[in-house]
Order: sequence, then structure tokens, then C-alpha cells
Amino acid sequence: MKESKLYIKYKVAGVVYEEDLYQTKHYTIEETCTANSVKLVLIPKEELELISAELNYLHPTRNGERFYINGYQAWTTSKEVTIDDKQKGMTPLTKYTKKGFELAALSGDSNFVKYSKNAGVFHSFTYTYYRVENEVELYGSLNERTGFTVFYADMNAGTFKISKDVEGVIVSEPYELLNVNKYVGEYDSVFDAYFADLKCPKPRIDHMAGYTSWYNYFQKIDEKIILRDLEGIRRVKDSVSIFQIDDGYEPYVGDWLDPSPKFPNGMKYIADKIHDEGYLAGIWIAPFSAQHNSRLTKEHPEWLLKHPNGKLQTGVFAWGGAYTLDIYNEEACAYMRNFFDVILNEWGFDMVKLDFLYSQCIYPRNGKSRGQIMAEAMDFLRECVGDKLLLGCGVPLGSCFGVVDACRISCDVDLKYKGKFYNRLGINPELPSAQNAMTNSIFRRHLDGRAFCNDPDVFFLRDFNLTFTMQQKKLLAKVNNLFGNVLFVSDDVGKYGDEEIEIIKKAFAKSQAMIISAEYTDKDYVTIKYLENGERKTLQFDMLTGETSSELI
Repeated sequence: MKESKLYIKYKVAGVVYEEDLYQTKHYTIEETCTANSVKLVLIPKEELELISAELNYLHPTRNGERFYINGYQAWTTSKEVTIDDKQKGMTPLTKYTKKGFELAALSGDSNFVKYSKNAGVFHSFTYTYYRVENEVELYGSLNERTGFTVFYADMNAGTFKISKDVEGVIVSEPYELLNVNKYVGEYDSVFDAYFADLKCPKPRIDHMAGYTSWYNYFQKIDEKIILRDLEGIRRVKDSVSIFQIDDGYEPYVGDWLDPSPKFPNGMKYIADKIHDEGYLAGIWIAPFSAQHNSRLTKEHPEWLLKHPNGKLQTGVFAWGGAYTLDIYNEEACAYMRNFFDVILNEWGFDMVKLDFLYSQCIYPRNGKSRGQIMAEAMDFLRECVGDKLLLGCGVPLGSCFGVVDACRISCDVDLKYKGKFYNRLGINPELPSAQNAMTNSIFRRHLDGRAFCNDPDVFFLRDFNLTFTMQQKKLLAKVNNLFGNVLFVSDDVGKYGDEEIEIIKKAFAKSQAMIISAEYTDKDYVTIKYLENGERKTLQFDMLTGETSSELI
């Protein structure tokens, strides 16, 4: 990694400078570089504001080579691509659709990363790899705490760039710009080596299976529905370890402790009922979010993030919009610590699913980069949760390594297998989609057991409030079982027939399969080769339609 070209852009006293030197009147950069690593530390001679920093390399494209895209956050499309593929960001249509724009501008990276219109030009967050057959060349950042590391590949020009998102960073002391290692070998060996260098602790859990309420009722849950479904899942009791309440128990997002008439006996009563069945009790929270019409927003707007013009900053598109609690506001932090304490210690929930976390770092602030803000936000959440289990969602994954116990690694699935019309229009890469969810589950499999326990989102077996064929249901269940270890349904299992009961038992069991390879072998066609019970197996399917001639679960 020695033959590189440096570019750095920064501001001093309001004047912008662009340099390709390791030493100027404003700074010195100390470089530690080997054939398989590079580390840059910027030592300022006076206070400066960073704008961008990158190292450029030549990387001639080899025949049959694939590049891996790790998307910006948990929901973002992540997969291997070839020189003929395009990486889709916010499409022109998005500008004319309010929902699409909010999705792309808030939950994605379109406001700080430029997407190319050309095939063969890609970018990846935190880590990436090139692959030719069984040889993998992995590049991984060892430090996302100073800013997100973004890897760019132009497979047409044969170039490779390592960039740091340092927009808005104020530097007055030594600052680590980049710290990246390179690993070459077979797929599992390079990821083993990378996570060993990251010193990631082994996740505290390796498997969970059970119920979550969202993908059947969404916010329309109540005590009666939850207790009915809790009773229904007794039919597969021996396969279940967790029962989770999702969004809808709170009057408004942000007002987590306010009583709701939908749960007249309160949430401690629900947690106790779940424990009586022998399951862990999980609950969903968007800890940084305050719905526009919440009591929190009305009473404490001073706790919320603001734009430079003083207007409150919307951080989430859902629920008609939500603002974001500022982790650098002490009163806001005290508020969050209190509701975590009540939910975990008074109500007695064992796990929190924390969602829409990206809202904390949409823009840099306080002289800190997005990556630094996100890292400090995750530290704060871990402190609040303590020894209870933490499932991350809607969050840049590099900020979660070694912090969360489990993490979503895909977008939400949709109740229609082929998705809604705007999925097919490609408005942005975070929209709910069964195809995107399965793609991410397959291509982020290397994170499971190394960074955290992978949550591939739910599968379905019910025959109502859903547009899936039985084959599509089985396919989603099979993919989740092969590549994930947090396995959820949102169905009332009490209404299952005998066939569905047998399928869910198999799908909830921890997979003993060893993945040999998994790739797109055609535009929409996926081939997965694996060993299971000593037998070599192949799963082949059309991602677009869910059609397969292979054995399913």
C-alpha cells in the first residue's frame, strides 16, 4: 500500500487550501506504511478545519473481478458487483417525490457521497474487497472513530481510492486520518484476520429466535393482540427464545414512558407475561427520535438538533417526521438515561431494539465528523443499556462493531415479495424490499459471529395480509436461516397449519451449514453452495421472482 497519491483539502482562517504534500506551513502528516497497511496521522501547526482527505492508488481490473460494496448503514444495499454494474443512489425521480427525497437525504449517504452515473464506479463504507474466484483482497479500516472510511473503485480506469469523511472536523491536536490494513486469502480467513486486528470481542449471543409484532400490525398493536400472539407461539415453544414488542406501544415516538390506553395494564405487565412463558422480553425504541407532535417536542425543543438557521432538524421520515435528541445536550442525555432505566430495570425488558440511529449523524457538528458522532452515540447507548442485550438497526455498521450484541444487516422486507412500485423505480437503496433484504443477508454473512449476531429481518408463513407465494415464503425463511442468527416472525402462530409449524421449527433452528460460496451468477440469479450434515448442497434461485428448483426449508 506504498504507492499512493495524497490529496487533502482544509480551511484555515476562512481560506481553503488543497494540497498533495505531507508537510506544509499548516500541518505535518506522519505516515506509517507497509505493503499491507497504511496509517496517516495529521499534526496541525495551527487550528484547521478539514474538508476532505484521500489516498489514490492504481488497481488494474482483472478478468472476472468483483468489487464488494458495504452500504452506508444497516439498510443500504450491499453486494458484490462487476465492471458492468451500476451503484444506484438517489435517482432523478427522487427529487420529485417527497417521501423518496426524505428517505435518500436522511437515511442514506447521498448528502455527502457522490454517486457516479457510470457502470463500474462504486464506493463502500468501512471495508471492502476485490475477489477473483477464491482469492479475496480485503481492505479494512481499523479506526472509524475519527470519521467514516469510504473506499472508491473505478473499475474502468483501474483506480482505487481510500477516503475519510472528515467534513467539518476541527483539528488542533494530532488526528488520525486513516488506518487501513490489507488482507489477501480465502473469504473466511481474511475476515478472521480483519476482525482479529479490530480486537472485536466475541458476541455474547450466537442465536435468537422468536416473535416481533411489526410486520403484521405495524403500529396497530394493543394488549389483546400481543397476549393472543404470545399464546399462539406456544405451539413452537421449544424453538423460541425471545418475544419482542415493536413500535406502537407508545402514544408518540419519544414519549416512551407515557401510558397508552392500548396497554391498560402497562408494559411491565407485558414483560412479566413474556417471562412467564420462559422467553426473553424485547422492546423496540427509537431512542434519538421525537415525533413532531410528541409531548417531548412541545415541552423541550431545546433538547433537539437544529439547523444553523435555528429550525429544528428532522432526522427521520417516519410517523409524519421526527426530530433528533442531541447526545451532546446533558438534559437530553439525562432524559434518555431515565427511560432506558425504567424500561430495562422497572419494566424488566431484557433486550432493546434501537432503531433509526443514523439520525444522530446526518450532518457533522461541534467540530466532529459524522463517524465520530456515531461512535460516541453508540458508546452512550451501550452505557445506557448496560449488561442488557442491544440490537442495533438503521445504523452505520462500522460504528457497531464490538458494541452491539446483534444488528440488522438489511433493509426491512416488504409485505409484497416484489415490493411496491417505487422499489422497482429504484428511488434509493434503503427502501423496504425482500430482494434487498436477502441480498444483504447473503453478502454481509461475514459479520455474523465476528462483529455481532446478524439480524436479517423477518420471514413470513401466514396466508393473509401478505403477497407471497408459499415458495417465496420458504425461500426467505431458508435464506434467513442460512445467513442469520436473529430469526423473527410477526405471524400469529396460533393460526398456522401443520405444514407451517414444521417449517418454522426448521427455520428457527440454528443452522449448522458451512457456506462454501454465494454469488450472483447472472443478473438476478443467485447460486449458494454449502455443506450441511456432511452433504454438499446447492441453492439456486431467481432473486426477482423467488423461483427455485432447489430444495427449500
